[in-house]
Amino acid sequence: MDEAISYGWAGKILRVNLTSGAISVEPTDPYKDLYIGGMGIANKILYDEVEPGTDPLSPENKIIFAVGPLTASGMPMGGRATICTMSPFSKYHLPIDAHCGGMIGARIKQAGWDAIIIEGAAESPCYINIVDDKVEIKDASEVWGLGTRKTTEILNRRESTRACVASIGPAGENLLPYSNIMNSRNHSAGAGTGAVMGSKKCKALVVEGNGAVRVADPQAVMDLSDYVLKELLGSNNNHSVPSTQQEWAEYYDPSSRWTARKGLYWAAAEGEPIETGEPKPGELNTIGYRCMKSTKDLGDIAEQYTVKMNGCHGCPIHCHADLSMQSLDEHGTYTTAGNTCAPQGAWSKKLSKKLAKKFNFEQDEETKLVWNLKLLNLIDDLGIWCNYSQLWTDLAHCITSGTFERNCPEEYAAIDWGKFERNDSSILDDLMNMLARNDSQMALVAHGPVVWCEKWGEEDWFDTDGSGLVSYLGWPEHHYADDVCQMGVICNGLFNRDPMIHSGTNFFRQGFPDEIKHEIAAELWGDPDVYTPADFHTPFTEAKAYFTWWCVVTDVLHDSLTACNWVLPFTCSPNRSRNYRGDLDVEAKFYKAVTGVDVTTDQLYEAGARIMTLQRAMAVRGMNTIDLHGEHDRVPDWPFETDPDVEPFSEGTSKLDRDDIEKGYRLTYQQFGWDENLGCPTAECLDRYGLSDVRDDLAARGLLP
Repeated sequence: MDEAISYGWAGKILRVNLTSGAISVEPTDPYKDLYIGGMGIANKILYDEVEPGTDPLSPENKIIFAVGPLTASGMPMGGRATICTMSPFSKYHLPIDAHCGGMIGARIKQAGWDAIIIEGAAESPCYINIVDDKVEIKDASEVWGLGTRKTTEILNRRESTRACVASIGPAGENLLPYSNIMNSRNHSAGAGTGAVMGSKKCKALVVEGNGAVRVADPQAVMDLSDYVLKELLGSNNNHSVPSTQQEWAEYYDPSSRWTARKGLYWAAAEGEPIETGEPKPGELNTIGYRCMKSTKDLGDIAEQYTVKMNGCHGCPIHCHADLSMQSLDEHGTYTTAGNTCAPQGAWSKKLSKKLAKKFNFEQDEETKLVWNLKLLNLIDDLGIWCNYSQLWTDLAHCITSGTFERNCPEEYAAIDWGKFERNDSSILDDLMNMLARNDSQMALVAHGPVVWCEKWGEEDWFDTDGSGLVSYLGWPEHHYADDVCQMGVICNGLFNRDPMIHSGTNFFRQGFPDEIKHEIAAELWGDPDVYTPADFHTPFTEAKAYFTWWCVVTDVLHDSLTACNWVLPFTCSPNRSRNYRGDLDVEAKFYKAVTGVDVTTDQLYEAGARIMTLQRAMAVRGMNTIDLHGEHDRVPDWPFETDPDVEPFSEGTSKLDRDDIEKGYRLTYQQFGWDENLGCPTAECLDRYGLSDVRDDLAARGLLP
């Protein structure tokens, strides 16, 4: 192997200063050994270069697009990107990571970059155009004010149809904290990243990459890819059984996202309808049919409008729905729509029932689908982020509880709420454009509950069952107690936004009978009761702390490699010949094949723990406290008070026990080597992770226990 060649990593980091116009190149080498890529590199740059307390919307803040050694390497599901900055939507403005699929990660890597640092702020609207190693800052006045879809069309026509455009919409331009960056039509990076780009007057990052990612052992990469596709891969969230009884399958589970079946079609496919059928494990040419996400999210009626399933670079699963509905044109929106997550189905799942009670309207399934797709197109085009549906929960509450009427009476009265009763979908235009303009009191609902609850004296919303809020710092539940038991609770508390950890739910929800899950839990984490049904918790144990640690480090690892945590890790397999066992060493095998560096799975997990420890150190700096347990990780009251007549650990409830959660946090902190009472990194653990510079920095600030 030629030592002069870097395998996996591109070897270069691009720095673009929008204040001075300076463009420079730096090596990746100082970061890759300890921080791998993606989330790791981005967090380290942010730690070194942005002081705690920096205003997220100031020129001093930075936004970093980063990819990893496995991005676009030939590894299936290796096409994601991490975007890191200081949070504009949560309390203390701590560092956050936004993760997105689509094509932007692959294009950055193919252009020859491991990360792109955007700093400073332009005086007038601009975009950054990258064609391999040619980088230019260009005028964006023509597209400033436009939605993300029109912006993408114009910039692709101006620059290249080979380029991926990652752009902000009016919400980001107007510095709305709930704003995002969109690429590949409906792939979003949320957490307020759009507002940070808007504060820098940067409309878009346009990247054309014409290079290849060099790998150390191409044949090994190919063989591993075939192995994953034939032996390990399930469906979205690695659900490993079909949702209906099928000839090939020993088990089935109606909640599975392996939704393909006989008689289910991509009915609007080009040419003629395509039946999803019963794709069996090992059939490489039918993998893309497994996940019919449109009907899963939108109901049976979506079948007739489904063109296909789509996805990110390098993904055979394709969990992203593409729909075409000509009647959307009559409702003033694009006739094509699609997504894979919270924005899809937001109207019917989060808003329609609550608003129907207040405004007395009814909708048939066709109308609900129209409103779902119109709302989806609106927020993606305007570049609004829903904070994993918290926006819809808060918006419905503020409308139906009288919060808006009490606090913004004139603005509330100016809206024609009768449009709901008349089934006039232009009410969605009115509401979403009002948020995107960010020039009203009602728009504070899209600044997050840490803002509007304090301003309007509704802090008790955080402790209200139904708010969905799991942190007093401002983010909602994401695979919480009703999904991954107490382990989900602690995972939700450790990060600086909703954690987007899917490792746990990928195992809990993959569809096998409980006895198989117990067997696998005992084999992988040392205790069969690591798995328990989500509505029948058992007390926290050291094995559950190990599982919680594993969930966190695998998520962080995937966001650093970068690889899809919505499918990986492979705890299970759909193949009966493997006794349904997966393979947790896949990431290490690909790492060696791609980079030529021989690592163990444990060493990669150690890297994930290091990167998570770095982010905890940033939380210590940002909050100016070592008591992360008491100030950062605090759980609101409602999970302990739900089902008031039922005791915790009873069958049929996900109610939490306070002492049990305290024990769970303490045991999890011990797994990371953090202070078991404070939840912060200690000098000893920072030394263990090779973070002596971080230790010295925290010591100088008086922030070591």
